[in-house]
Amino acid sequence: MTASTPPERLRLYRMQLSGHCHRVELFLSLLGLPCDLVDVDVGRGETRTPEFLALNPFGQLPVLRDGQITLADSNAILVYLEGRYAPGRWLPRDPLGAAQVQRWLSVAAGQLAFGPAAARVIQLFRRPDDPAAALARAQALLRVMEQQLASRAFLAAETPTLADIALYSYTAVAPEGMVTLTPFAAVRDWLARIEALPGFLPMVRTPVGLEA
Repeated sequence: MTASTPPERLRLYRMQLSGHCHRVELFLSLLGLPCDLVDVDVGRGETRTPEFLALNPFGQLPVLRDGQITLADSNAILVYLEGRYAPGRWLPRDPLGAAQVQRWLSVAAGQLAFGPAAARVIQLFRRPDDPAAALARAQALLRVMEQQLASRAFLAAETPTLADIALYSYTAVAPEGMVTLTPFAAVRDWLARIEALPGFLPMVRTPVGLEA
């Protein structure tokens, strides 16, 4: 099975500070796919307009347009891009390998989103929420990742997969949520391996406490 050529430039609706959006931007860059970026101002309600809700009725970012195809949900977009433009390179086709990647995609939507990502939102946007639960979830997740990465180079295989793309962004900026990576040497080495991939695109770093 061979990769498809984009019929036209892709278009990604995003918010620059979002790790969900960055994971898609990162994968597009790793694949070498040109993409037009459309910044959407969540604070001004631009995800609740009729025009945006026609793209994604859930009113969430990111959203990808590929010709006549419109897709929402960052992990779903990753699976689509891999299947269309790099089949078999980032998502194993054997049942066990695919399941191991899916496990981490679920973690990205669960423990990662409600741990490091949630702790970061509290700090960046100065939310009044108590960060204790998010910080505890973040530490628990990092301990599992550390154990996994102590014996292998990447999360789901010996080569990078969608699992690594889905987990990278919010892990890399976890310190913005007051989540320390210092005790997790294997995790930090894994971040460096992702950052060494050809086409790597860094996520924008922001000072803790920045208001948007």
